[in-house]
Amino acid sequence: MRVFLTGATGYVATAVAAELLEAGHTVLGVARTDDGAAALEARGVTPHRGDLTDPDSLVAGALQCDGVIHTAFIHDFSRFMESAEIERQAVEAMLGALAGSGKPFIATSGVAMLAQGRPAVETDKPQPMGRGATEFVVTGAADKGVRSCIIRLPPSTHGKGDKGFSPHLIDIARDKGVAGYIGEGANRWAGGRRADAARLYRLALEKGTAGAVYHAIGDEGIATRDIAAAIGRRAGVPTASIPAEQASDHFGWIGMFFGMEMSASSAWTQQQLGWTPTPPGLLADIEGPNYAEATSKY
Repeated sequence: MRVFLTGATGYVATAVAAELLEAGHTVLGVARTDDGAAALEARGVTPHRGDLTDPDSLVAGALQCDGVIHTAFIHDFSRFMESAEIERQAVEAMLGALAGSGKPFIATSGVAMLAQGRPAVETDKPQPMGRGATEFVVTGAADKGVRSCIIRLPPSTHGKGDKGFSPHLIDIARDKGVAGYIGEGANRWAGGRRADAARLYRLALEKGTAGAVYHAIGDEGIATRDIAAAIGRRAGVPTASIPAEQASDHFGWIGMFFGMEMSASSAWTQQQLGWTPTPPGLLADIEGPNYAEATSKY
């Protein structure tokens, strides 16, 4: 299968491309720059010049391929809703071009704000805003002749090269001299390995059900105080509770996310696709070699 991959130079998509190539697929990957195109070629991916802000460029790539895996997102959380709207428009354009084709279209979302007091499950509906609005667009395309699916990633998709939430929290711990958690730190985060997520994208591409939602979850829920403790051991600093009213000052933009309940289950996903997450879990990975020099700074 020839697969169109958005966000192809990114952390998750790099692993997805490697997984696809290993399985015998070919990959046409979006590159926004000459350097990005060169990096893709070096990994055996054919570059396609495009940008999330230019939906026509993505439609052109999608129409050249047998299926689409969409991982691109503008990770500027200071304008999150604007970024989500840009993504929605791009996804709508690609799905519109693929209507009636029967081709697979795998899009990416997350597990935030799905459930309270229990782990989120695949049948939980997202809020009809932000990336949740895009989820509804994707699952709705199943009624328009596209084998469209969603993969929800955990707040920490961990592994070597991570530039996401976990290394950002490590940076804060080093800068502040303390690994903090908010209040009692009882709210939980799910975790999942990047390599496991890449395998799930491939399985969803090959045999996912139209309209389905899958969860790339290994650790169902880890208390944020335990995540902070692992970060403290990694950074060599003490662990402490940060009062909720001081969270914004201490953590900045990530404080909003670190205070959320974001636990989730992947039991249904595992049963449907024969997918099994593998070690190490999030805490062991944070304290292992992958995060020895981890930083979110580019």
